[in-house]
Amino acid sequence: MKKLLNNPDNYADEALDGMCLAHPEFYQRSGDTGRIIHRTGGPIKGRVGIVSGGGSGHLPVFAGYVGPGLLDACSVGNVFAGPSVADCMDAMKIADGGAGVLCLYGNYGGDRMNFDMAGEMLAMEGLASTTVLVADDVASAQSAERDKRRGVAGMIYPFKIAGAAAASGGDLATVTVIAQKAANACRSIGVALWPCTVPEAGKPTFEIAEDELEMGMGIHGEPGIWRGKLRPADEIAAEMLQRVSDELDLVKGDRVSVLVNSLGATPHEELFILYRHIANALAAKSVSIIMPLVGRYATSMEMTGASLSLIKLDAELEQHLKAPARCAFWSVA
Repeated sequence: MKKLLNNPDNYADEALDGMCLAHPEFYQRSGDTGRIIHRTGGPIKGRVGIVSGGGSGHLPVFAGYVGPGLLDACSVGNVFAGPSVADCMDAMKIADGGAGVLCLYGNYGGDRMNFDMAGEMLAMEGLASTTVLVADDVASAQSAERDKRRGVAGMIYPFKIAGAAAASGGDLATVTVIAQKAANACRSIGVALWPCTVPEAGKPTFEIAEDELEMGMGIHGEPGIWRGKLRPADEIAAEMLQRVSDELDLVKGDRVSVLVNSLGATPHEELFILYRHIANALAAKSVSIIMPLVGRYATSMEMTGASLSLIKLDAELEQHLKAPARCAFWSVA
């Protein structure tokens, strides 16, 4: 393991410290464990608070998307490990501006259990909350069992759209409905070429030959759909696009946003090669791309690979996607 770190056990905390020191205009660190990142200045009185949570190792997801027009707070676990019940509770209380809190996070068992417990306990204290689970990874279960799918890079679209709905003054029910609508409209798939190493473990998360790729692998090294010899970028992009677009039933005249995301080590040049094929293929179908995103938006430490996310837009989703938002990793003017 070659990493720029001190004690592996302090990896997450030192990274959070550095992020807050580098961007104090966006991030503050709070909570009994110091594992809550929240908006500088605290919640906005009378507005719905939006909270997410998840493991370290995926920046900018999850805590990086705290900011105006996005999340209000985020509870952070160790690398690839979910946050505790206590931290989920702290994040919800910190985000509460008196209009209730939406918990918006990826569909993982541990996160669900801990946020559910946090919500139940805070309900007894009078804090109203709702939950929207993002389950955009088409490789993790069949469409008939979508409730079993993982939440991956596509979750940034519900973050953005729900954040805009809250910023515009929507009540908890309204913000929850539009967050669910955004989650339902999004699909993602990833492809892995090389593993990452979790600092506490000190070894790769999986093994793969130098001339292989794995289609559909999850962001924690969960098994994908198939493993085989490395193929040209256009072939990889074509399969990824087909797997996500087929489920969205894209037709002529549809409008989508496209995210081509690095899982950590893949450079922008290779992402643009993938995007080139995807953009041309969608144009050939007369599908318009709105606000494309190419870069590191949801990583898996230093994993080599990429993911593709599409969200099918209607007028409401597009309006909220384009609304102003700011954090250290993403800005929409």
